[in-house]
Amino acid sequence: MAKEQSGSPKARQPVFQRMRVTLTIGVIGLCVASYILGAWQGTSTTSIHPSIIYTKSQCGESILRTSSNSSGRSSSDARLDFQAHHQVSFNESSLVAEKFPPCQLKYSEYTPCQDPRRARKFPKTMMQYRERHCPRKEELFRCLIPAPPNYKNPFKWPQCRDFAWYDNIPHRELSIEKAVQNWIQVEGKRFRFPGGGTMFPHGADAYIDDINALISLTDGNIRTALDTGCGVASWGAYLIKRNIITMSFAPRDSHEAQVQFALERGVPAMIGVISTERIPYPARSFDMAHCSRCLIPWNKFDGIYLIEVDRVLRPGGYWILSGPPIHWKKYFKGWERTEEDLKQEQDEIEDLAKRLCWKKVVEKDDLAIWQKPINHIECVNSRKIYETPQICKSNDVDSAWYKKMETCISPLPDVNSEDEVAGGALEKWPKRAFAVPPRISRGSVSGLTTEIFQEDNKVWAERVDYYKKLIPPLTKGRYRNVMDMNAGMGGFAAALMKYPLWVMNVVPSGSAHDTLGIIYERGFIGTYQDWCEAFSTYPRTYDFIHADKIFSFYQDRCDVTYILLEMDRILRPEGTVIFRDTVEVLVKIQSITEGMRWKSQIMDHESGPFNAEKILVAVKTYWTGQPTQKQ
Repeated sequence: MAKEQSGSPKARQPVFQRMRVTLTIGVIGLCVASYILGAWQGTSTTSIHPSIIYTKSQCGESILRTSSNSSGRSSSDARLDFQAHHQVSFNESSLVAEKFPPCQLKYSEYTPCQDPRRARKFPKTMMQYRERHCPRKEELFRCLIPAPPNYKNPFKWPQCRDFAWYDNIPHRELSIEKAVQNWIQVEGKRFRFPGGGTMFPHGADAYIDDINALISLTDGNIRTALDTGCGVASWGAYLIKRNIITMSFAPRDSHEAQVQFALERGVPAMIGVISTERIPYPARSFDMAHCSRCLIPWNKFDGIYLIEVDRVLRPGGYWILSGPPIHWKKYFKGWERTEEDLKQEQDEIEDLAKRLCWKKVVEKDDLAIWQKPINHIECVNSRKIYETPQICKSNDVDSAWYKKMETCISPLPDVNSEDEVAGGALEKWPKRAFAVPPRISRGSVSGLTTEIFQEDNKVWAERVDYYKKLIPPLTKGRYRNVMDMNAGMGGFAAALMKYPLWVMNVVPSGSAHDTLGIIYERGFIGTYQDWCEAFSTYPRTYDFIHADKIFSFYQDRCDVTYILLEMDRILRPEGTVIFRDTVEVLVKIQSITEGMRWKSQIMDHESGPFNAEKILVAVKTYWTGQPTQKQ
């Protein structure tokens, strides 16, 4: 039988079979490799560690920094394509990446809406010149506010309560002007804050103990406080250990940089003044208000200033006054005023408080304390006796953004009995933080329910847990002054309350829901703000900023580039920002911040890569102005 030739069909059949098997295996292997590579590139959390590292600052604390990979590209370049292919309208000056130069060094403490040079153009009557007067669009700076030469990271809490670096706020004026009162002292390269004040020469701690002997500050009923004319905010600084959080404010340049000193100390504060407009807080916000020689003429202008305090004071809240005219028989010579003048002032304050339906609780030594009624049943009846002030006819008591003050009493919510707290009683702190706020349980804020509130708390607990993985120093004391630019119901602040930080909860004016009253009912503090304007604070006063969908909200309202420049102004060098928004918006934000010397990276949503919302983590790099820079 003849042999089969090697080229015959039967001989080639096994070869083709082997080739088909090999080809099939190769195709399958290629598909598997492509899938693994794609999954690796699409999972941001697995690439966090190569691109974000933590180093030690000169003061010893961990600082979040970003670094580039060995190829010179940021790790975000190697990820999924986050470019905006389906463009949304975005109001900005230019789509081309812009490099922002540093401003002149003389603007290192620039406060746009409280610029003393602009203030001189406005009337001094009722301190109008010290109210907010923001620059016009053509006057806005398109440069980066520089830190002073030799700027250092502030001390960590609680050390920063007592110490600050001189190079960060190079002003000796208060150490000279207020030397006797022990506001501030210069010790080498540091400032020291002994806790003194004009009316508490033995220190704020002893002064607060005197108050506590008259009304309880430790039983959880008093949680939020307001300090008008705060100085360097020592009163608020020492209330913190008693679980009382204070909103301190004082006008720009009343004493040089006093609010800046307060924030450098890690104490809540804002630039502000009681003048002709409502202070930017809702009605029934504070459990306690305080004036220690704040030099506010409470008895003048038909009592409008004390009427404004009444608006923001909670039912049953306290007003504390020390300094002129209290205890005038002892101090009148030192105050360089006549006995008759001081007696008249106190009599007029006493009369005004009575017409506001306040009850005087006590006057002892340098302290006088009044209490607001828990409802207005008796107050309404007393209008038959007192002609002024009448109770306002409007119920628009929460509006406080560029809203003129009125010389009428803000009405309290109706009650059914004399012992019922108007608007609803609050839980003691700390239960207050997670109890359903009365504004929600009573349906005062349309569209918000108990179920929505409780779900919101769960969502923010999950989000903060995710943030802690992205930014481990968040809970380690690295950040003290935190701002939430779009605070909602305060869930972000509530999720962080056990850590050594405080949150300035900002509710943008014009929001769908006015939630700032809810935030105060939870025992947190905050303010109204239009982010098309500058915030009422000095540069470099916040360590961490949280921006949840704030740019989607403002993209059709103003040039968002200026919002980012404002964030850069108030953020400390090496401070951190978290943005939450759509990919399209975050990509645009990232392109602008690259020109601001920020380093950033887009991360997945906490629920995973398939959520359309993403997170942008950014870090402001360290740089300072040059002493030789032309002025």
